Amino acid sequence: MINVSVVGAKGYAGEELIKILSKHPNVKIVSLSGRMNGKPKKICEMYPYLKGALDVFCEDIDEKKIADVSDVIFTALPHKVSMEIVAKFISLGKRVIDLSADFRIRDTDIYEKWYGVPHTEKELLKKAVYGLPELYRDEIKKAVLVANPGCYPTTVILGSIPALKEKIVTTEGIIIDSKSGISGGGREFVKDYSGPDTYAYKLGGIHRHIPEIEQELNKLAVGSSQFTVIFTPHILAQERGMLSTIYFKLNKKISQKEIIGIYEKYYKNEQFVRVVETARTINVSNTNYCDIAVNVDERLPVLMVTAAIDNLVKGAAGQAVQNMNIMFGFGEKEGLV
Repeated sequence: MINVSVVGAKGYAGEELIKILSKHPNVKIVSLSGRMNGKPKKICEMYPYLKGALDVFCEDIDEKKIADVSDVIFTALPHKVSMEIVAKFISLGKRVIDLSADFRIRDTDIYEKWYGVPHTEKELLKKAVYGLPELYRDEIKKAVLVANPGCYPTTVILGSIPALKEKIVTTEGIIIDSKSGISGGGREFVKDYSGPDTYAYKLGGIHRHIPEIEQELNKLAVGSSQFTVIFTPHILAQERGMLSTIYFKLNKKISQKEIIGIYEKYYKNEQFVRVVETARTINVSNTNYCDIAVNVDERLPVLMVTAAIDNLVKGAAGQAVQNMNIMFGFGEKEGLV
């Protein structure tokens, strides 16, 4: 049994973390915190479905107090806010799983360009492990700080790994068409969402998940020159769920059956990735699964990969708990199925 704290309990990802961790057989939630303005509140008053399941107060953030009782701390805080608080926890000898973007981007110049603030923890950034288990499981086991991936990047990277590793596609002209449920925009966005409405946003290569996607795809395409992608995000008129379709140019003739075989072979031992005929958000809702479908358009020839996740689970809190399970030697499915 480990003692776990969640910092940022008032946001969507924080709430989802509490929901998952409260049912985890090897976890005791010992501290919940957020911006409470000096007014602690029982978490079951904030989220009534936890009544009888979790009797913990949500309080203002006190790093020393939280560190004293915790084995691992989840930080579900906004980008730019996280880095200073995470650094304090690390200095107090704690292991941290951070759900912000502050430790995902390896190059601080790129981070500063896209997020518009100086990165004040450059030395700590060197210790951070990108928390995609399907790529970095061994590093995650030993990590002091795990940078939990973004939701869009999770779909895109998982959908791209076999194709890029097996070099069956070119890195030129990769197009990514992604759609997210409204919860992906956070509570403030949802308050202003007047739906039902579906639309593209942050067009013209300005979405902040682009450098994270390009960083990891470039690592996968070993031996190729640095490349960029075309990324178009959309808002879906549903609360949760995320679907990304990635278009690759094939560099050799290959059949649909062969492509499916490549993906099934790569993911055969992964507990949360399923190769399916059709990837649908309804089939992954409230789960930590990523469903991937692959199709070949032989006329072009183009490989189309579609990946579906729940943006709040595999795209955030569930993946964070999967990382915790790896770090502490639990089964990866503990608390998640």
